[in-house]
Amino acid sequence: MALKATIHKVQLQIADMDRHYYADHALTVARHPSETDERMMVRLLAFALNADEALAFGRGVSTTDEPDLWRQDLTGTIDQWIQLGQPDEKAIRRACGRARQVIIYTYSGNGAAIWWEQIAGKLATLDNLTVVDIDPASVQALAALATKGMTLSAIMQDGGVWLTSPDNSVEVHLTVRKSSMAQR
Repeated sequence: MALKATIHKVQLQIADMDRHYYADHALTVARHPSETDERMMVRLLAFALNADEALAFGRGVSTTDEPDLWRQDLTGTIDQWIQLGQPDEKAIRRACGRARQVIIYTYSGNGAAIWWEQIAGKLATLDNLTVVDIDPASVQALAALATKGMTLSAIMQDGGVWLTSPDNSVEVHLTVRKSSMAQR
């Protein structure tokens, strides 16, 4: 018998002072049995960092032709493709060809640094690609916030990022490895 996804209900309040985006989102997040709390919380963080009324979660880790998150316009054109982890060069190029902007969030510390060293030169010409590394200590602290029913606030100001629950607050440390032309 196949294992089912664990459903998490999230009330996410976003105050992004850098983008002037302020909204409340009621999210249902399905965590695949093979997905860790760390990865699920990185998905929520990626949602908060790129929040928009049209931003949606992809079908999940078992689907290779969709990103973890994406935003499409009314014509179906992909405005934003957001992927977590360390995709291979071919997958990144394919995403950059399909979307106006591609953002990759890495979160595995030294493994992500080694991946980037090996692939950075091959991706230098992709003007619509952004790669952001999330500090492993931040990821571990985010995982501690995970519950089946979460009430979270995300605050972004002057490049700083904080995710808070009623019981805890996490300052998230990000390192931009590559910035797309669209974000400059």
